[in-house]
Amino acid sequence: MSTHTATIHWQRRGDDAFAQGRYSRRHEWQFDGGAVVAASPSPAVVPAPWSDPAAVDPEEAFVAAIASCHMLWFLSLAAEQGVVVERYEDAAVGTMARIAPQRHAITEVVLRPRIAFAAPAPDAAQVAALHEAAHARCFIANSVTTAIRVEAQPD
Repeated sequence: MSTHTATIHWQRRGDDAFAQGRYSRRHEWQFDGGAVVAASPSPAVVPAPWSDPAAVDPEEAFVAAIASCHMLWFLSLAAEQGVVVERYEDAAVGTMARIAPQRHAITEVVLRPRIAFAAPAPDAAQVAALHEAAHARCFIANSVTTAIRVEAQPD
């Protein structure tokens, strides 16, 4: 099997009142390939200025990881079947809900892929089968208990 790493770095700014909860939560994610991503809690969870709305929050990253994994499997399986994909775009949405007192979770992720195919385009049944197979093969989907739905969008 393989391992995957991420280094998370946060440092208090000199004048932040940490003990009073008045400190920036902005931090960085560094990945083993060298990519560095600005990260922060969602402003819906921690208001600005203690969060950075321009940074990626963990919930967004979770949704993006699921959508990306699904897309990568879809493309791979389509290629295996000789189905040529010209463009794949997904406006994925994750829903956060309370699951117990003081406990929340992303309880559902809806993938809304819009896919353009080269001619001859596959029929709706073949596309649905590709999505089902991609979902079954996606490592991230297989790792979580969140409900994941695919609502394919017309191109």
